[in-house]
Amino acid sequence: MPVMFLSDLEAAFYGRYGGSVPQADLERFFYLDDAGQALVAGLRGDHNRLGFSVQLTTARYIGRFLADPLEGVPAEVIGYLAGQLQIADPSCVKKYAQRQQTHPGHAGKIRKGAEAEGLRAGGGGAGGACGQAGVGDRGQPEGDLR
Repeated sequence: MPVMFLSDLEAAFYGRYGGSVPQADLERFFYLDDAGQALVAGLRGDHNRLGFSVQLTTARYIGRFLADPLEGVPAEVIGYLAGQLQIADPSCVKKYAQRQQTHPGHAGKIRKGAEAEGLRAGGGGAGGACGQAGVGDRGQPEGDLR
């Protein structure tokens, strides 16, 4: 007998942001600790530092990389990360998605860091458990982080 465990609304938002992110979740999943700050520090340009941070914390929160790394990311997430990185203009993140090779490369770096640093310890967040995340044959991030 099949059992449905997700409502239609939950299924529609699975693996995506479902709207705004509560402050408690921002503090838990989007805080950049020393290891996160170190990963970001070596990147050139505010747009890369902020975009990488969005990917890192999105994977931590929803358990997946987004095919478009900025699609549906709430403004409060970008603002919270920009504040930690001391980036005055959070809108610079729009430039992050312009270069096709950047975000898949960063997704691979995050995945390697997750294996080494135990990114999974933060949990799967609102979207599910962390699973196998990587970069697909077409250069797009895909999968979850396990």
